[in-house]
Amino acid sequence: MKTFKNSLIMQQEDLVEPLDDKFHISADAVNSDDRIHILNHSNTFGVFDRWGNISPNGRMVQGVYHEGTRYINELVLTINGQKPLLLSSAIKEDNDILSVDLTNPFLADCGVLENTIHISRHQFIRESAYYEDIQCVHYGDQECSIVLGLSFNGDFKDIFEIRGINRIVNTNEVMRSSTDTEAVLQYLGLDGINREAVLNFSSDAQCRIGKNGARFSVLLKPSQPVNIRYCIDFRQGENSKPAPDYLKAKKAIQEDLNKSRRLFADLISVNSQFNHWINRSEIDLISLLAETPYGKYPYAGVPWYNTPFGRDGIITAIETLWLAPEISKDVLLFLARNQADALIPEQDAEPGKILHEARNSEMANTGEVPFKQYYGTIDATPLFIMLAGMYYERTADIELIKAIWPNIKSALHWIDNYGDLDGDGFVEYKFKAKNGLTNQGWKDSFDAVMHKDGRLADPPIALCEVQGYVFSAKKHAAKLARVLNDEALSIRLDREAEKLKQIFNEKFWDNELNCYVLALDGEKRPCRVVSSNAGQCLFTGIADYDKAAKLAEVLLSNDMFTGWGIRTLSSAEARFNPMSYHNGSVWPHDNALIAYGLSLYGFTEHSLKIMEALFDSSLYIDMQRLPELFCGFKRRPNEGPTAYPVACSPQAWSVAVVFMLLQACFRIDVNALTKTITFNKPVLPPYLRQIYIKDLMLDGAYCCLNITRQDNDVGFNLLQKPHGWEVIIKK
Repeated sequence: MKTFKNSLIMQQEDLVEPLDDKFHISADAVNSDDRIHILNHSNTFGVFDRWGNISPNGRMVQGVYHEGTRYINELVLTINGQKPLLLSSAIKEDNDILSVDLTNPFLADCGVLENTIHISRHQFIRESAYYEDIQCVHYGDQECSIVLGLSFNGDFKDIFEIRGINRIVNTNEVMRSSTDTEAVLQYLGLDGINREAVLNFSSDAQCRIGKNGARFSVLLKPSQPVNIRYCIDFRQGENSKPAPDYLKAKKAIQEDLNKSRRLFADLISVNSQFNHWINRSEIDLISLLAETPYGKYPYAGVPWYNTPFGRDGIITAIETLWLAPEISKDVLLFLARNQADALIPEQDAEPGKILHEARNSEMANTGEVPFKQYYGTIDATPLFIMLAGMYYERTADIELIKAIWPNIKSALHWIDNYGDLDGDGFVEYKFKAKNGLTNQGWKDSFDAVMHKDGRLADPPIALCEVQGYVFSAKKHAAKLARVLNDEALSIRLDREAEKLKQIFNEKFWDNELNCYVLALDGEKRPCRVVSSNAGQCLFTGIADYDKAAKLAEVLLSNDMFTGWGIRTLSSAEARFNPMSYHNGSVWPHDNALIAYGLSLYGFTEHSLKIMEALFDSSLYIDMQRLPELFCGFKRRPNEGPTAYPVACSPQAWSVAVVFMLLQACFRIDVNALTKTITFNKPVLPPYLRQIYIKDLMLDGAYCCLNITRQDNDVGFNLLQKPHGWEVIIKK
């Protein structure tokens, strides 16, 4: 293999591929040596250093962002012109406040010894504003006077600039002004939108506000706290309204959190570390739920994808459907209202196609990037139909299905008339937008689809997992059509799904690899590489059982399984690189979908191995927050997984994996149509000897039960269930 790879490297000039990936996120955007803290709420998020500062001299990503634009690129606190000393800093458990403890260096100008003044910073973000409370307490025995300085600035850079795209246009200058009570940073974008950051201060100390900073003359008496509070209100366009004050905003964010937590059933185990993983995941996901006119939508991830993504939102909804079905409802409504209804090549839009992503930043609005309303995804459309069918089984919400049935039929029409480009029964993609995504599956890097020898596949490309999505979509749509009394459509969809399953298992299965090939290229040549894509076929049900059994062993082989999870690409493949985005890394959401699929085929031990790997990973990662991905190096003793430098964290479909992993080991199916909760040969791993499911929502009422691990068995104690519902345990 080494000889082959060396030969491949020597032949690079013969390979046809772009010189670079135009939407690649530069590793220079983040300094991995610096630990950062992230606060996020809906359309606004901030990236801070451990001092709670935003340093203009640091790596590019630090800042406070709103609607895809970095409003604030500098926010630095000083004491008598010096940098305070860091004691500690952390995001609070509820994910709402960054708490920073600082103290003073030796202050020669006023004779204050070091570690005498405690400075605490409490920072949070809510809706379109950033809030901070700075408190100073002097522990010396004499009063003293100090000057706290807060320098601030804004560059109003688009998130795509931060990611590394060089703009070839001249932007307007940032205008700065101040009064006795506020400072304003203002930028008129090339899209005609006026963006403002308005800073308002409330202080126990004398305050002097300038265009780029504020100075607070603070008289500190022993043990008497002095508070400084301020808000930065981010305004866009003409419809902005002033932000509330600090105390009102702090109260509101806690109320929002309590309300959002009611979306989820409670899961409580006897393992405190596992409980922390569950709680962290729930809180992180709540922080990514953005209010839309159609309900809450899970934004993909911070910092690069804090916006609606179709595929990410759907998969997050699927991961949480069994214990938080309201998320799925809102996702379906949002995507139905944003479904394409026209053929627009520059947006990769076609009638019936489901949204890939939507953005409202300057570069998206001017067309410098195509993502204002972009449809360059091959899989969001069948996944939308899948989610609709799964949601109906979970809730029996026929009114929603009736409301979006025209959207489902349009999506089915897209599959047959636009998705299948050559009429061979498989759904393929070939990008149309001039500067759109080259690859349009979930692995959308330019080099993510290749042949055995490393050559990139030519479009149109039919990905293996996409055929599974289409199969499942048609099976679910057939059931919905039957419920809505369209028997002819139901019969046709069932027939088409079964035919697709047959030809898929004939054309995509490779007996030598014991795996489904990654894809078929434009000439219908199989891309004979072992990838995690094949594993995603399992949760759709398209795989024949005998092939699924062989695939299960391949997925957990040494070439694929690192000890932290399943790689995206086998280490035996020519393009394997454990540090690449899609060609050898480990993605938690990918592993969760595979684990769930394995459990559906009865390979529960394989599922538990993946679950244990991801749980172990979380224990090494700050806050137990699983990131978008990590590197695919083999697990080494007494070390955690190797970080990927520009991974999003939190990322919606990553923080939600714990819920799907639990679903996989419970083998739980909640069916509102039959009013049954079925556990089909459930198992619990040794580190989860007991888990309590509380307030599982069923028809507006609740179910509560205890699950206990016993010797070679699982025991149940049903504490509460709605009338008419039945709990079935198959062993």
